[in-house]
Amino acid sequence: MNNEHIKLIFGLKLKQLRQEKGLSLQDLSSKSGISNSYLNEIEKGKKYPKTDKITALATALETEYDELVSLKMSKKLEPITKLLKSNLLTELPFDFFGVDTAQILELFSSAPAKLSAFINAIFEIGKNYNLTVEKFYFAALRSYQELHQNYFPELENEAARFINEKIDPNEQFIGEQHLIELLGNLYGISIEFFDEEDQPVISNMRSIFRPESKVLMINKRISRNQRAFTMAKELGFQFMSLKERPYTSASIDVKSFEEVLNNYKASYFAGAILIREKLIVQDIENWFGSETWNPDALIEMSERFSATPETLFYRIGNVLPKYFGIDNFLFMRFDALPGSQKYFLTKELHLSKRLGPQENKEEHYCRRWVSISILDHLSSKQEAGKYDKPIVDAQKSFLSNRKEDFFVFSMARPLNILKQLNISVSLGFEVDESLKSKIKFLADKNINRQEVNQTCERCGIFECKERVAAPTLLQKERHEEEIRKVLEKLH
Repeated sequence: MNNEHIKLIFGLKLKQLRQEKGLSLQDLSSKSGISNSYLNEIEKGKKYPKTDKITALATALETEYDELVSLKMSKKLEPITKLLKSNLLTELPFDFFGVDTAQILELFSSAPAKLSAFINAIFEIGKNYNLTVEKFYFAALRSYQELHQNYFPELENEAARFINEKIDPNEQFIGEQHLIELLGNLYGISIEFFDEEDQPVISNMRSIFRPESKVLMINKRISRNQRAFTMAKELGFQFMSLKERPYTSASIDVKSFEEVLNNYKASYFAGAILIREKLIVQDIENWFGSETWNPDALIEMSERFSATPETLFYRIGNVLPKYFGIDNFLFMRFDALPGSQKYFLTKELHLSKRLGPQENKEEHYCRRWVSISILDHLSSKQEAGKYDKPIVDAQKSFLSNRKEDFFVFSMARPLNILKQLNISVSLGFEVDESLKSKIKFLADKNINRQEVNQTCERCGIFECKERVAAPTLLQKERHEEEIRKVLEKLH
């Protein structure tokens, strides 16, 4: 526990003991011989008194010296100690959200009992919903992305600087061999490929970086585009000197928020050097300017930039707010075992407001979303032996419970590294007159329109053939509303 937290705990204990004794600051000042203003600074956690003053305070409060300086707090304030020991205050980037840590400490000192109760409630919620510190970090990262509309000029500038300094700017696309040469020539990093025969325990990982030997291990089973992203991401770590970072592609043990943030920065950098800002903006302009919906345009972009569908969709999401004024959209990634009918929302980003499904393991996602129906389509193709390239589809989605229209396009493919896993990535936009003027093919009548909802449990589309669970939560809501109306009449 750092010195700031120790000062805060001492101040909180002093304030609690003073109030329990029914003493005002002036009363304690008179009994201890310590000035009123200095006592106020101590209770706010800004000052830590010397030994002689602690002795005077212990005598005035009729308590033991050791009790006063102990870091153990009363049961009432114990949740605050738990929060301080968790290091969340030091590891979360409050400054990114315009919050000064000193303001939080001030809040602790001004209403410790109430805040302690609130913190305890948060811990209980986290326990009940298995909200780990790692999940908290990723939630904070999503909020940070949303706050900045998922576009970071400083990272775009770093990518542009790398291209200008290390690559011929006229070379629009970076191939896999070039990435291998850049890692070797610039940073002395060699590539070593492995598979389940070489490394059976880690065979489901895309990559592992071994810093001491400067070896980037890459799984043989991943696609060419995944290999390109992995190497471009390592270039990001090296070029931007991001020291606190993960060394595996999959999170094993997240140690801090800085690690999560740096991993995101390196990923953003990778997307920006593989898919140049000016080039993707030009491609989107051409695509949006077409009068007809052309799904092959997305496959062509993915192949041209050597980018996975996920990298491409994320990159599109980066530039939409700045260059197209489209800042009300969502990104989703769903995973599913082929033919399983079980779908998992593994990544999501909502700009402006929550537009579509959010992570929910207790309920059943609406099967009418194109993000999910496209996975069923992929499974059917695989069973028939007809799958040869990623599947692209689009949908005009009418969200019945909010009476709003969305345009959603999605791309689905098998995840190479895991033979029994399919994924779909989607971008969805709230449809208004402004969006219609920017995306010409929205008027294309060949795009299917479908009424959707978030989950079966909340859905009022009772004649839905795709429903897999009863609308229990909707029925509960309506029953509670009926009770409220009856109670109002009784008044």
